[in-house]
Amino acid sequence: MKHITSRDNAQYKELSKLATNSQARRKAGRSLLDGVHLCETWLELRGHPEQAIVAEGALQNPEVAAIIARLEADHAHVLCLSDQLYHAVSQVEHGVGLMFLIETPNKDVPHALSVNAVLLDNVQDPGNVGSILRSAAAAGVKEVYCAPGTAFCWSPKVLRAAMGAHFVLDIYENVDLPALVQGAQIATLATSGYAAEQLYQLDLKRPVAWIFGHEGQGVSDTLLNGATHRVIVPHLGNVESLNVAACAAVCFFEQVRQNLG
Repeated sequence: MKHITSRDNAQYKELSKLATNSQARRKAGRSLLDGVHLCETWLELRGHPEQAIVAEGALQNPEVAAIIARLEADHAHVLCLSDQLYHAVSQVEHGVGLMFLIETPNKDVPHALSVNAVLLDNVQDPGNVGSILRSAAAAGVKEVYCAPGTAFCWSPKVLRAAMGAHFVLDIYENVDLPALVQGAQIATLATSGYAAEQLYQLDLKRPVAWIFGHEGQGVSDTLLNGATHRVIVPHLGNVESLNVAACAAVCFFEQVRQNLG
């Protein structure tokens, strides 16, 4: 375990930049997982991080101590920061004092949609994106494709909202969604508050690609026109539409209901 107590340490400066600057994270291809739950889930599903960062005081926490002991037994890289230095870089208020530095997963986009997937068209709120990822993973969705303008999936806020869903999904960013829809081998379902086809009228006992759009403007006309179905989630209350994350959850679990039935 390496200990750092000075803000002038070069490694600490680099870590601070990654923790506070999204452009730095994108450029470096690195992400930070903050908190015991995310770190434990990564460890179980993906293996060792590039580096574990722990606050000195957190070593007294039994959960943190167990994770650090496991990593040290495997000769993994562990960096211990003074509590003051750690909390200066952590983005989680009242966090437990553990982060993992990981290489941001990056895969080539498949040639065609063929399994249950989610397409996010300019969904900008990190909380919504994280909630959609969490619901998608719970519903057995395999792939997520994000258009430019969609919140960066590996940002701290999305990671916290998704609660580890990232690690069981294949996530692709900056994707040309119209081209992907055009070459899809499965039905593509674009949600719209003005569609005529109701969600509960669809046959969802097959792989489909769900398309969800911007919180205010919805799915773009290009994607609406290219989708095989335009779908509305019917509701009884006097409201214009559902929140996009709530809409996605309803759609995913209607598909689950049909397949379980």
